[in-house]
Parts: sequence; structure tokens; C-alpha cells
Amino acid sequence: MLVLVAVLIAACSNTPPPPVVTSPAASTSVVPPPKTPSQIVVGVDDIVGGYNPHNLADASTVTTALAQLLLPSVFRENNDGTPTLDTNLMVSASITSEQPFSVAYEIRQDASWSDGAPIAAEDFIYLANAMKDNPGVVEPAGYRLISDIQSRQGGKRVEVTFSKPYPGWQTLFSDLLPVHLLKDAPGGWNSALASSFPAYGGPFSIQTIDTARGEILLERNERYWVPEKTAAVDRLILRRTDRQSLGTALSSGNDQFVMARTDATGLQQLAALGKAVQLHTVPRPFDADVLLRPAGGVLADTQVRGAVAALLDRNKLITVGVAGGPSSTLHADAQVLPPSAKGYAATIPAGPPSSPDPAKAETLLKAAGYTKTAGTWRKAGKPLTLVVASPGQQEPYASIAKELTTELIAAGVTVTAVTPQPRDLFTSLLAIPVVPGQTQTATDPNGSVGADIAVVPQPVDGDPATILASTFGCRPDQAGADKTKPVVPSNSAALCDTSLQPTIDSAMTGSTSMSDALSTLEPALWKQNVVIPLFQLADTLAIGSGIAGLTPGPPMVGPFGGAATWTRTPTPPTSSSATATPTTTPTPPSS
Repeated sequence: MLVLVAVLIAACSNTPPPPVVTSPAASTSVVPPPKTPSQIVVGVDDIVGGYNPHNLADASTVTTALAQLLLPSVFRENNDGTPTLDTNLMVSASITSEQPFSVAYEIRQDASWSDGAPIAAEDFIYLANAMKDNPGVVEPAGYRLISDIQSRQGGKRVEVTFSKPYPGWQTLFSDLLPVHLLKDAPGGWNSALASSFPAYGGPFSIQTIDTARGEILLERNERYWVPEKTAAVDRLILRRTDRQSLGTALSSGNDQFVMARTDATGLQQLAALGKAVQLHTVPRPFDADVLLRPAGGVLADTQVRGAVAALLDRNKLITVGVAGGPSSTLHADAQVLPPSAKGYAATIPAGPPSSPDPAKAETLLKAAGYTKTAGTWRKAGKPLTLVVASPGQQEPYASIAKELTTELIAAGVTVTAVTPQPRDLFTSLLAIPVVPGQTQTATDPNGSVGADIAVVPQPVDGDPATILASTFGCRPDQAGADKTKPVVPSNSAALCDTSLQPTIDSAMTGSTSMSDALSTLEPALWKQNVVIPLFQLADTLAIGSGIAGLTPGPPMVGPFGGAATWTRTPTPPTSSSATATPTTTPTPPSS
């Protein structure tokens, strides 16, 4: 009973409970908010692969960008186009012998792929062999001169021997690939980097490739072996932006800059932003060309080929292809050098293919045995039929091919238009073995018909002699080969003229200057009517706010090589009164 009374008294008491005692640390502790990663968003045409910078089928702005961000190179170009040793990867690279011509490469001991495997001689060997042996690769002529590669010092010294002197050797071994992950990959070389990169050797790495959303997310490569050269920003996002949204994406700050192919409407839209953006034309390392291929079909006949060239309205093809965009001032009026290159000069002759000449075409076709019946050219009762190919629906090639097809049909030529996937075009249709000079339809072992005419990109960057030999030359073992046996064409145009090869070889070895070689070869190549260059591809670089350190970069290379130094800056308030004309990078005038 006494216990119960005590409990009731305690329950009625007004005495407050004892205070809660906390430590000073607990009372002042504040969890900091997570740091927001710094990122730069880049608007591009598209992000769909493949991404192998050595394959013509994969040629795109995004492929070039990713190669600069992710892959190691022995030499890189300065802003004036001069190749400079990349000391992030290399210790040295130098000529060690003139007879035989030999070069030694010393790779940094700490240079490694993102999975920890060393960047070594095996990567050099893999790239050299792939470039020599596979069709549809970018500028293989220099690699075809390599006669031997030796690995020394645990793979960190590479000794390369050439069959002939090669002054352009510094253009080799760019964008090395990780052989230890690719050599046994399904599909081999043709599938290398078809959808992503298995390892990286640059300042960035790929986090995700989301083709549905149209985004590639790259992050700082934390395993990059040059800590002082790591990327300044945490992330780069390459985002697909349609032409109608370019200006909005920049003015809103969603994109910090745009690197894309534009047409007349797109340029006007960007120019309307005034001083809110800086505009530059960035020539790309490719020309858009029409190839009239002497690959075993009817175009092996020089008269028929000349007639087809005379039927084409080249100026109209160019107009359709450039669509009023930056390539409008980059007409390719020479066979070898592109309009943006040093030393470029127009060499195109008067008349076809500079301008159409239906009368000349009629004369040549009649001389080749054709007659025009009911509006169609025929020989022995069969219509003159040509297969015109372009890489899928890629632009500007698809639009050019459509216009070219329309012109030929209107002139009485029967046309079959095909749009194979880019890799199928370059590695199959344009690589079907043919007997040189044989005028019959070329087919591959599966019965696929080869392309008589192809509208494709052709590489124009780097050493001019290498461009010359890669685009127009024979393989080293082809000039003296048995002319009765089928051979894989040495280039996309299927051109191998043994009368021109000595001059091409002398330019490659440096025994003849390029100016002297071109004075002989340019007129001869135009007379061949095989390669009809149209214009150099070009992108518009539109720089908005919120980014520092961005420049247009070296000629035909672009800005992405300097991405590690880019930083985000505060975005200034938008001014509605900005009407000043944006700056533009000067481009060579159309010839």
C-alpha cells in the first residue's frame, strides 16, 4: 500500500524530466550535399556506331571524336597540321636506318589500357596487319610498305622495317586498338568497335552508349597513367540533336557547343543567335566522291565510263549534297588534295565531268556499240544497266545517289539503286575480286552483284602521297600480278593503272616531289573518269556559353583532342538584344 501511494505521488509531480545531454560534435554535425559532377554536353548529328576510326564504313564526326578521347596515338597534329610526338604515350619515335628504311618506337613504361594491360608492340602489329589485309580501311598505303615488325624490351620498343623509304611514316599508328581484347573477338576486324570500346587509352572512358536516347556518356578515365593530364571535367555527354533544335539547345544552355553537319536552314538558325554563339566551319578529313568503278562491269569500257561522266550534272550533285551548309565553299576540284589543304589548287578540266555534255555522251556510247531505242540505251538488245550504291541511308551520300540515279534514268540508262549497310558496302560489294579490264558483271561468292557506281566518302587527311597511293594506287603485289586471275581491288574505286603506278610509287618514297607528281597525275586521273570528287565534308562548330578552353582544333581533326583541358564556366544571363554577327573560321573559296 505504501508503494502504491509513492507511485501516485510521483505521477502527479510537476518536476520536468532530466535534460538530454548531447556531445558538441553531435549537435554541430552537418552532412554535406553530394558534389554535382561537372559536365559538358555536346550536340552531334547522331551517335549510332560503328566506331572504328580505321574503317571507311564508320566514318563520322562521332567516330573521330571518340578516337581522340579514348585511343592512344604515336603522333598528333598541332593546330597548324604538323605531326608532333605524343609524349603522353611515347618516349621517342625516330628513323634508325635508311637502308632498309627502319623506324624505332619507344613506348612509355606506364602506358596501359584501362583494364591494366600494357600498350605494347602487339597493338602496333595488330593495327599494321589489319590495315594491310582488310578492304575498306582508311589510307592503307603506308602500312602496305611495312615488311617486318619486331617487339623488343618486353613490348615497349617496336622496330618497324619498310620495303621502301617512306617519308610519311609519322602518319602511321594513330588510334591504336587493344589487340588483347580484339584479336579473338567474334566477327574479327570487321566487327571491331562495332558497338562500343572494350578498353581505353585516353583521358576519358565510356560509361554508357544509349542509342535509344541518343546519348554517349563519357567519364574521366581514372586509370589514365598521366595524372597531370587527366580531364578537368567529370563528364562529357555526346547528345543527338536534330537540326531544328540546334539553336534552342545552345541558347537554353542544355548544350555547351554543337559539332554537326548543318544545312542552310541550320546555319541561319545559329546565326540568328548573334553573339550568343561563335560559329566556325571545321572541314572534315573526307571528300564526298562519285566512283565510276572499272570493276569488271560495263564501266571497265573507257568509252562507256566517259559517257556516264558526261551525262552527270556534277554541279547539281554538289548542290544537293551540301544543302547550303558549310561545304558550299569547299568544292573539291582536284583529285588528290582537298580544298582545305595547303597547296590546294583546282585542276578540273573544262567539259565533263565539270559540266554535262549529252552530245559527247551520245558519241561515246555509239562508239561503244550502243544505240538508243525508245529512250533507252541498248547493246545487242540488252539495256545499259548500272548498279548505283551508297552506304545505307547516310547523308549526304543517299541524297546524292538519288539525284545521280534520276539524272542517268532521264538520259536513258537503266539503274538499279542499292543501299547496303556501310560495312557490307565497303567490305563486300566494293571488294569483290575481279579480273582487271574484264567487262562482265562482278559477283561475290554468294552471287551478290558488285557496284558499278558508288557514292562514298574518300579520305583526304594526312600525308598527300599516302592519300594518292591509297586512293588511286595498286597494292605492292598487284602491279605485276597475273592479269587473268581475279584480285581484290586495291581501293574502293577499283583503280589500278600500271602506267601511273611508277609516279605514284616515286611520290610515296619521296624520290619525286608531290608537286611534280601531281602535275603529271592530276590530268591523267581526270581522264580516267573513275573518281569524280564533289566536295569536302564539313561540320559547323557552334560554341555557346558555359565552356572554356574550346578551340576548333587542327585542320581536319577538330576540337576533341583538347577535351581534357575544357572546363565549365558560369553561364551568363541570356540577353535578348544580342544581334552581333558571330565569328566564323575562314574557309577556302570555291574554285
